[in-house]
Amino acid sequence: MRLQNKTAIVTGAGSGFGAGIARKFAAEGAHVFVVDINLDGAQEIADEVAGTAVACDVSNGKSVSNLAKTVLSEGPLDILVNNAGVTHLPNQLEDVTEEDFDRVYNVNMKSVFLMAQAFIPHFKKRSTGVVLNVASTAGVSPRPRLNWYNASKGWMITATKTMAVELAPNGIRVNAINPVAGDTPLLQSFMGEDTPEMRAKFLSTIPLGRFSTPEDMGNAACFLCSDEASMITGVAMEVDGGRCI
Repeated sequence: MRLQNKTAIVTGAGSGFGAGIARKFAAEGAHVFVVDINLDGAQEIADEVAGTAVACDVSNGKSVSNLAKTVLSEGPLDILVNNAGVTHLPNQLEDVTEEDFDRVYNVNMKSVFLMAQAFIPHFKKRSTGVVLNVASTAGVSPRPRLNWYNASKGWMITATKTMAVELAPNGIRVNAINPVAGDTPLLQSFMGEDTPEMRAKFLSTIPLGRFSTPEDMGNAACFLCSDEASMITGVAMEVDGGRCI
């Protein structure tokens, strides 16, 4: 019960890696606010983990402000996981539409800024708190034709490190995890087409020979957000089966 009596927010927790993180946190004793733009998905996971479902568009300042009011009215927050993310379909960098670029920018990057505005003052007031950003191996070892997604995750890794340096004197730790592609709703978007041949091509780049799972992310996230990692801040942990070697 490494997160006993802790309260956590996990964004994008209605499916995929976020759901895996929510499940692990709950199993380790945390009360989880399961946050997703899809309230039905969030409610399903919240019911499973005895958490609280909240609908939120993390790319929208008003929506994030309402989330903060809802969460903090229930009591103090200990852990914030910025997991929500999107990608654009594989394409040449100059052919990605402005609409797709803006969506990637707003969900993958602006959301981290908005969530920091909403919750870091609370952490500072308490002189404690943990932030975990779900970045990607794409920010370390970019794949062709995912240029602007890669760039957004590289930004998230840098944001993690600079947040960690600035917030350390306030007793706040900030880390990231870098998953490789997982068998989640985003997988087909990364590959462009979900065929046995394309899956084999992706898997050939992962030395351990399998995709990341929500359970993998939950385990890594739980460690970094627990007191066991009290001396760890500013890291971007690769949970990637050796992809970035």
